[in-house]
Amino acid sequence: MFGVVRVSAVLILLTGCVMNACGQITICDFSKSNSLLDWTIINDGVMGGLSESDIKLNEDNNAVFFGVVSLKNNGGFASVRHQFKPLDVHASALLILSLKGDGKRYQIRVKANSGDRHSYINYFETTGEWQTVEISLSDMYPTFRGRRLNMPNFSGERIEELSILIANKSAEVFRLELESIKLK
Repeated sequence: MFGVVRVSAVLILLTGCVMNACGQITICDFSKSNSLLDWTIINDGVMGGLSESDIKLNEDNNAVFFGVVSLKNNGGFASVRHQFKPLDVHASALLILSLKGDGKRYQIRVKANSGDRHSYINYFETTGEWQTVEISLSDMYPTFRGRRLNMPNFSGERIEELSILIANKSAEVFRLELESIKLK
């Protein structure tokens, strides 16, 4: 028991993340944090596009990522990025997201090192209801600027960046409410 408590304390100090007794590591639990300071919006404006998005806490203290994806001016995506101190994920197999979507498809991205040019991605569908989405880290594959790379899937060693992106090749309004993001 002491070893688990000590490991958890080290994880908190190094990453700001918390491991519970079930072996889950909480990356974000918005109901227990009222800050979005370490979340950054990155839209297609970096390439001349006109999509707009934001992330805010709602009255239930959940994060809400919302906006409008525009295809004008070669646009087509909106995203939100969360960077944190390196998180050892050797023992983790799944990303677990507690969310309420809008029936649209989203992409989850992780980076082992925030300076990497490529991300490891996978997709998830939302139902319009509260749901728990589980994504296998080993199923996340490497991409750069929308192209799949000839590299192995995610190795599961560490993560220091996580992003959520919407890019369905259509102009659309979107809204994704997040309660928590965990590793198991």
